[in-house]
Amino acid sequence: MLESNARISIERFADLQVSTMQAMNDETLGYGTRRLPVGCWSIMCHAVIGCETLGKALGRYCRLYQLFEMGVHPVLEDDGELARIFLLAQDDSGASKPYLHELLLFNTHRFASWLVQEHLPVQSVQFESAPLAPDQDYRHMFLGNPIIFEQARSQLVLSRSVLDKRIAQNETSLRHFLRHPALIMLTQDYAINSWTARVRDLVRRQLLDIAELNDVATALQVHPQTLRRRLAAEGTTFKDIKNQVRRDTALHFLGKQGLSIEEISHRAGFSESSAFIRAFKSWTGVTPYTYRKGL
Repeated sequence: MLESNARISIERFADLQVSTMQAMNDETLGYGTRRLPVGCWSIMCHAVIGCETLGKALGRYCRLYQLFEMGVHPVLEDDGELARIFLLAQDDSGASKPYLHELLLFNTHRFASWLVQEHLPVQSVQFESAPLAPDQDYRHMFLGNPIIFEQARSQLVLSRSVLDKRIAQNETSLRHFLRHPALIMLTQDYAINSWTARVRDLVRRQLLDIAELNDVATALQVHPQTLRRRLAAEGTTFKDIKNQVRRDTALHFLGKQGLSIEEISHRAGFSESSAFIRAFKSWTGVTPYTYRKGL
């Protein structure tokens, strides 16, 4: 029976995505109107890595993908105050699928962030379609940035100033990135991070000692109420972040051999296995035992 809230680890999702692309020889995973052969992403990366600024890199990124017929292509728009990367339909058939829009905007945001070594703040992420998944999944995808559905077009709306950011990567770092870009874009942390990312990092390092909001606020040198407001502005709460880190930690260690459920429960920050089992079932729809057996 399919559980709507079932989850797998980030590493397994990234591997599955790459394996599917290779098996289909299609970097759009079958959601485009035509296949985008494996290798196009690598060519694009090499094409933009020599750019000096993010604006030039994104312009070249969009122009390259406009060469392929996959149903939509990205366009960079700069009106002097805002920068927009929107998806333009290549014909009037309306054949492109909503997931393709999500995939393209996700990859664009994460790749641009990698280029400048900073999770780029987005004023809004907009989609033509209605949501295909729960709100919390979109918050994870776009790092707490505002998301609006059923709009005139699918696009990322950013401050124009981000186009002037300097590219921080080079040919050497690109070789490392291309070993597993899907995984790096899903997991990469940067020195300049959102408040959500900063809190997540501190909680992850203190799970065995169960960090609390006041402790994290002290470590970040802000008042607890200020931290609450800043997390709320990014669309999340301290409790949500702690549950996400616990869940991701549990999923990671359940994929390892030789660790008991009791040990995984401890590493995920639970003092009792029974509480861990209840929480894990609420996250994934199955018990840790069933999940591990499925692996």
